[in-house]
Amino acid sequence: MYRIRLFLKRLLLPVTIMLIPHSSRKSLRLNVPLMGLLGAAVLSVFGAVYVYSLALDAFAYRPTKEKLDYYQNEFAEIESTISSLKLAEKQFRKLFSLGSKDAVLENMSSTDMGALDADILKKQIEKTMDSVAEIRDYLSEQRDLYMATPMGWPVKGWISSGYGYRIHPITGRRDFHTGMDISARPGDPVDATADGIVIFAGRSGANGNLVAIGHGFGYTTYYAHNKKIAVKVGDVVKRGDVIAYVGSTGRATGPHVHYEIWKDGKNVNPKKYLKGGTS
Repeated sequence: MYRIRLFLKRLLLPVTIMLIPHSSRKSLRLNVPLMGLLGAAVLSVFGAVYVYSLALDAFAYRPTKEKLDYYQNEFAEIESTISSLKLAEKQFRKLFSLGSKDAVLENMSSTDMGALDADILKKQIEKTMDSVAEIRDYLSEQRDLYMATPMGWPVKGWISSGYGYRIHPITGRRDFHTGMDISARPGDPVDATADGIVIFAGRSGANGNLVAIGHGFGYTTYYAHNKKIAVKVGDVVKRGDVIAYVGSTGRATGPHVHYEIWKDGKNVNPKKYLKGGTS
């Protein structure tokens, strides 16, 4: 109790801050409790981290924003081409409704028809078709990337051991945990977190019953210590498909899923993929 009082007393100990102007005016003294300075320092650090995270998000969004702006301009040109086509259709319908060849030829010299340039319109149509194909390919690629990016939890449970350095629960030694352990009830279904193809399904030493899925775009996910495997090598799976059931096979202290995500040949922290995918 004495130590707590002493600690609180030190926190309330005033610290004098002197502000000395360049002119001949008197210096300004500020008496601030040590706790206030520490609080201000902590808030400054949190503020800097928050601003930094916003900056990172802005830089990450910038390429996507530029791409969207580009396609928005493309759609504006497509709309202009469609308007030209509709105008041409209207003009031709008006001509053909005249009922005779002579009437059609006489009206061909009108101001409206003189503004119609078939060659320019043809080039606009060709460019429009190219733009539509490019946009379709881009959106298709983005959808494939979205479906191939791990997203959400592989099993309903709680994180019992996170990614990074830890004390190994069996060896008692400090080592690097390349994945995340999610504890759950034995027999609970384990879901694929992204679309892909099963590249391994079987026994794998300390991993017990292991399932590995290749997703493309550099992504691979691993699900270890399963009680039972529900897929085989070569199976095509979708996000949310059941691939195994929770167990404690291999070197495990209890029922859980050891979940790993690899991107471009390197393991990454699965935690940031639990709420949503990250390229």
